[in-house]
Amino acid sequence: MIYEKCREILLREHELVANAAGIQGKIRLAVTNREWTDFEGHFNSMNSIENELAALEKAREALLTASGASDRQNEQGEMDAKGRFYAVVSLLPENQRNDLTSIYRALKLEAIKLRMANEELMNYLAGVKATLSDFFALAFPDRSGKIYTKAGTHSSHDMRSMVLNHSF
Repeated sequence: MIYEKCREILLREHELVANAAGIQGKIRLAVTNREWTDFEGHFNSMNSIENELAALEKAREALLTASGASDRQNEQGEMDAKGRFYAVVSLLPENQRNDLTSIYRALKLEAIKLRMANEELMNYLAGVKATLSDFFALAFPDRSGKIYTKAGTHSSHDMRSMVLNHSF
C-alpha cells in the first residue's frame, strides 16, 4: 500500500516539475524575445504548480513518517527527507524498491535541470540589468548618485521623468 501511494505521489511530482520546466522555458523565451503579453499567466501557472508541489511534498513526507521506518537517524537525532525515503524503500521488495528509486532519481534530476535553467535566466537578467545601469551611469552621470525622497528614503533610478533630446 505504501508503495502504490508513494509511487503515485512521486509520479505526480515528476509530472509537475516537468510542467514547470516547460513553463520556465516559455518565460525564458518571453524575456529574451520581449513578449510580455502572457507573462503574468506564466507566473500564475508557476504559482499553482508550486502550491501543488508543496501539497504533494507534504503528503509524501507524512506517508514516509507514518511508515515507521525511522530507525536510521542522522547525528541530530532526526532523519532528513532523503534518509526517510531510502529507509522506507529499503524495506520494500527489490522490484518495488528499484521502481521507486528510479522515479525518485528522475524527479531529482528534473528538479536540478529546472534549478539550472532558473539560474541561467537569473544570470541573463542580472547581466541585462548591469548593462542598463552601466549605460545610464555613463549616459547620464548626473543621475548616477543615489536619489532620495522627501522622507529620506532611497528612491530607485526611475527614468520615467527623463526627457531625451532626439537630435545631438
